Amino acid sequence: MKLDMISLENKKAGSVDLDESIFGLDVRSDLLARVVNWQLAKRRAGTHATKGRSDVSGGGKKPFKQKGTGSARQGTSRSPKHRGGGIVFGPQPRSYEHKLPKKVRKLALKTALSAKQAAGKLVIVDNAELKAPKTADLSKKLATLGWGSALVIDGAEVNKNFALAAGNIIGLDVLPTQGANVYDILRHDTLVLTQDAVAKLQERLK
Repeated sequence: MKLDMISLENKKAGSVDLDESIFGLDVRSDLLARVVNWQLAKRRAGTHATKGRSDVSGGGKKPFKQKGTGSARQGTSRSPKHRGGGIVFGPQPRSYEHKLPKKVRKLALKTALSAKQAAGKLVIVDNAELKAPKTADLSKKLATLGWGSALVIDGAEVNKNFALAAGNIIGLDVLPTQGANVYDILRHDTLVLTQDAVAKLQERLK
C-alpha cells in the first residue's frame, strides 16, 4: 500500500510503500492486551512487603496468665488478631515478570502499527530533524501539523536537536526504531514514522 509522506512544514514530500503484512493486518485486541500486560508487569518493582508474626518486634512473653482473667488465652501479642501484630498472607517482594513468546510480541507490534494505519492515525514524515534544539520552533511546526498526543519513531538514532526540543513538549515522545513498542504506540493518539523508521521496521518485522 502507498501512503503520502509529508515534511515537518506540513508539505507533501512524496509517498512511501508500506508492507501489507506489517501495516495491513486485522486488529487483534487480544494480542495487544497480552503484550501491554506483559510490558507493564515488567515495569513493576515488586518491592512491597509486610511483616508477618515472626517479623514484628516484641511478643516473646505471654501477655497474661492462662487462667483466671476471664479473657481468652493468649500466647503472644504478635498474633495477627492483636493490634500491632503480624499480617496474614500480606504481599512480599517478588517479580511480576512473565514470559511471552517472541512470535506473539512480534505479531502484536505489527498489529499495533496496522491499527494506527487503519484508524488514519499513522503519519509518515521524510525526516525528524531540526537545525537547532529550539522548543518554540518545534511547537510552531506541531501547531501546523495538528499533532496533540504523538509518538515520533525515528531511524537507528534520534536526531539530537529534535529530541532536545521535544523534551519540553507535553504529549510528544521520541523513540529510535529499536525502542518501538506496543504500549507506547497505543497510548499516543498519533503515530509518526520517519522514512528511515519505516525501512527499519519493515526490515525488523519481516
